Amino acid sequence: MGVKTDLQLEYGERRTRLPPGPWNLSRAEKRAVFNSFYGMKVPERYSSNIKNLVSLQDSRVLGLKSHDCHTLMQQLLSVAIHSILEKHARYAITRLCFIFNALCAKTVDLSQLDKLEEDVVVTLCLLEKYFPPSFFDIMNRNHPEGCIAEWYIAKEAVEFCTEHLSDVSTVGVPSSQKMGLSKPLSGCTVQSQLNGEDNNGVSENLRWLAAGPSMAVSSYKSYLIKGIKFNTKAQDDVCAVQNNGVYLLAHTMQVASAKDKNPIVSNMSFYGIIQDIWDLDYQKFTITMFRCDWIDSTSGLVVDELGFTLVDLSKIGHRNDQFVMASQVKQVFFVDNPMHHGWSVVLSMPNREYNDVIGDYVLGDVRIECEPFTRGMPNVDTFDELAGESGSQNIRDQCEDIWIE
Repeated sequence: MGVKTDLQLEYGERRTRLPPGPWNLSRAEKRAVFNSFYGMKVPERYSSNIKNLVSLQDSRVLGLKSHDCHTLMQQLLSVAIHSILEKHARYAITRLCFIFNALCAKTVDLSQLDKLEEDVVVTLCLLEKYFPPSFFDIMNRNHPEGCIAEWYIAKEAVEFCTEHLSDVSTVGVPSSQKMGLSKPLSGCTVQSQLNGEDNNGVSENLRWLAAGPSMAVSSYKSYLIKGIKFNTKAQDDVCAVQNNGVYLLAHTMQVASAKDKNPIVSNMSFYGIIQDIWDLDYQKFTITMFRCDWIDSTSGLVVDELGFTLVDLSKIGHRNDQFVMASQVKQVFFVDNPMHHGWSVVLSMPNREYNDVIGDYVLGDVRIECEPFTRGMPNVDTFDELAGESGSQNIRDQCEDIWIE
C-alpha cells in the first residue's frame, strides 16, 4: 500500500528484522520512563502505590490491578513519556489516552475521530455491549470457561441479596454514608488566634455566625471531606501518599497588569497546597477551612501544546488570600514533569460519585474514571503537521532492532 515503507519487515535467511517505530523505546528511555513511575506519589485510594509496582532492575511493572491499568492509561503514562518520544509520537499517545478516557466515561464524540479511530471505538463499544466485564476476568487459567461463569453467578447472587438485607453493603464499594462523611482523621491542636463579636440575627445559625467562632481553633493534620482524605503538606512529607493538592474554580476579576483599566470577570483556576486544616467552632456547628499556598497564576501556571496543565510549586502567590472553605475545592495531585525541570503536571482524582450509578454492573471498575489532563482532544490536522516536522523518516535510530525468529 506504500504506507511507511521504511517500517516494513525485512526478511532474512534465519531471522526477520522489524525496524523500531516512533513509539519504540531504547533501554535508556525505558529506564527513564520507569524512574518517572517510581517517583510518582499519588493520593490515597487513587491507585495502588505505583512505587511498589515498579521493578527498576528489569524495567517492568508488576502486580497491576484493573484500576491501576486505567490510571496508567488515562493519566500517568502520558506524563511518563512526556520527555522521551518525539513530539508527533507523544501527540498520538496523548490522543489515544484521551479516547480511552472518553470511552470509560461514555462521552465519545465520533465527530472528533478520524476513520481508523472511529472503527476502533465502534468495535470496543460492540464488545462491551455483548460481553460483560467479567468475561475478561479469568482467575483460574486451567478452566477459564467454568471460572468465568461461576464467578459471575456468585457476584450477581451477592449483589441481589444485598438489596434485600438491612445493614449490609456490597463488598468493595464504599457505603453512601462513608462517601458523604466529613470528619477529622488526626489529633486536634488548639490555637487561640480568633476574636469574635456578638450580634443578633434572624435564625439561630445566623446568630452563631454573627457572634463569630470560638477563639480556640482546632487544627488537624488530616481530615475527611465528603469521603475524600485531605492532608497537610507536613503530613504528606512523612507518608507514601499525596493528599495535599487542591483545585479551586473561582468566578473572579482578571487583569492583565496593574495598569489594566478593562478587567474581565470570568472563571479562573487556582491550584494550591494545604498547609493547615482548621475547624472554626460556632458552638452549634463547625466550618472546616484550608490554609493553602496558592500557585502564582501569572508566573507559575501554564498550559503546554498537548493540553497539560503545568505548575511551578516554588512560585507562591495570592499571599493575602490563603484561606478557602474545604467544601469549595477539589483534590488534585502533582507529578514531576520530566520534560521541564521544576514544573509539575496537574492530575485530578477519579470521579467517585458511586450513588449516581446505583445498579450499574460495571460500578467497581469502568465507572471510576479519571478526568482527562486536557479538556479537548488534540486534532488530527495538528498531528499531521507535527509528523511532517520530523520528515518522512519513521525509524528511531536510537532503539535496538526487533528480531523475529
